[in-house]
Amino acid sequence: MNIILLERIKNLGSLGDEVNVKSGFARNFLIPQGKAVRATKDNRQVFEARRMEFERVAGERLALAQSRAAKITGASITIPAKAGEEGKLYGSVGTGEIATALSDLGADVAKSEVRMPEGVIRLVGEYDIDVQLHSDVTVTVKVTVVPE
Repeated sequence: MNIILLERIKNLGSLGDEVNVKSGFARNFLIPQGKAVRATKDNRQVFEARRMEFERVAGERLALAQSRAAKITGASITIPAKAGEEGKLYGSVGTGEIATALSDLGADVAKSEVRMPEGVIRLVGEYDIDVQLHSDVTVTVKVTVVPE
């Protein structure tokens, strides 16, 4: 399915690019979230007429993400958790706990913005966790998990 991107999407394209994606990805994710429209003749004309507006909105989102990133750049958070004698946690520390701790620092971070490709934290220690605030803005924060 051919679509026109309304914002920059990592590994797919930039604003205004016409790309071919699988129809399920377009119908279930990109179009409902307002990230793309079908590439029809009418939609191409509407997009070209409103291109400046889309670019302005994209610039505002990037500036907002950069200001949020400035608040948490170099941040270090400590999360207490119940752990056994060997340092293994009874539960785990996931994206929700990290997002809450970062929000307490003054930066609004959603748990969907916290990237943990290796899964949740199950051991006491220090970890470098990426927070992706925008497709172009990623900040690494140091998370220290200590036993309660």
